[in-house]
Amino acid sequence: MARQPPATAARRYHPSAPGTDRLYALPPRRSRPRRSLGGALAAVLGVVASMLVVAALALAGFVDTEGVPLIRGQAPEISRQVATGNRLYVTGRLTPVRCRLPRIRQGEDESMRRFMEALAGCLDRSWAQQFGKADMRFEPPQRVFWSAPGRGPCGSYPSPGAAAFYCPENNTMYVGLRHIVETAAGEPVSNYAVYARVIAHEYGHHIQERAGILPYGHQQMNASGPAARAETSRRIELQAQCLAGLFLGTERETLPMTPAQYDAMMHDVRGRGDDRRPPEERDHGTARNYAGWVAKGYENPVVAVCNTWTVPAAEVE
Repeated sequence: MARQPPATAARRYHPSAPGTDRLYALPPRRSRPRRSLGGALAAVLGVVASMLVVAALALAGFVDTEGVPLIRGQAPEISRQVATGNRLYVTGRLTPVRCRLPRIRQGEDESMRRFMEALAGCLDRSWAQQFGKADMRFEPPQRVFWSAPGRGPCGSYPSPGAAAFYCPENNTMYVGLRHIVETAAGEPVSNYAVYARVIAHEYGHHIQERAGILPYGHQQMNASGPAARAETSRRIELQAQCLAGLFLGTERETLPMTPAQYDAMMHDVRGRGDDRRPPEERDHGTARNYAGWVAKGYENPVVAVCNTWTVPAAEVE
């Protein structure tokens, strides 16, 4: 049976924001025409921005200049079974909580905040029930929906590539009320599913943390070379994608998820793939897989379908 590690295991490394040992960040969408795979310039700028993040965090004392956590080996070893055979996987379908969300108004921070708070409340109710089915303890994440710069245990915000991120150090989701729109390449807020997916994805990292999966992933990345670290990161990120799709698929009747909303959401996630990055830096997944795991959870909202830890490497490229 899956054992949840103690809270002291909450130090993380995550190469998606290279060098950040405790930050699980949203990759910005490329500002390209629909159905494009994106451009080389965006990739180059992304690499430069990532290097700046590494340097800043190194100076702050979070990591060394190679992006390796300075604090290691404090937690007991976590069994692979926690990720591959977690008790959550046998809890079946999510139970609908009949989630209804307020409208987002363009350029109005408070309307975005109300939308995020309502959605987070729905996620709280949904996942509390699911953890109860597994007889696992659950506490909802804290959230900081910000419009002004700030700082937390995972560093300062805003920072490159961090419009939305989850910080396991304090079990908190951070989302910029305006930055989330900017990193969606200006997607109209009327396409609310784009923004709902982002919140549900970051919430998915909290699910992984509470279930012990995120600590296991961190342990594996600390013990691996660049290519294996990147693959482990993809398994983490693609599972969060699937968990987001799982929730949205469960609540599709009351949200509601129209074909137009679904198409906008899938276009957005395809634009966040890291196909053009070197293999050892591809930490979120190709456009095909980054979208495919959302669809997998959405179409069959059973927790077991989101087990990214037992599928072949080709399914998490």
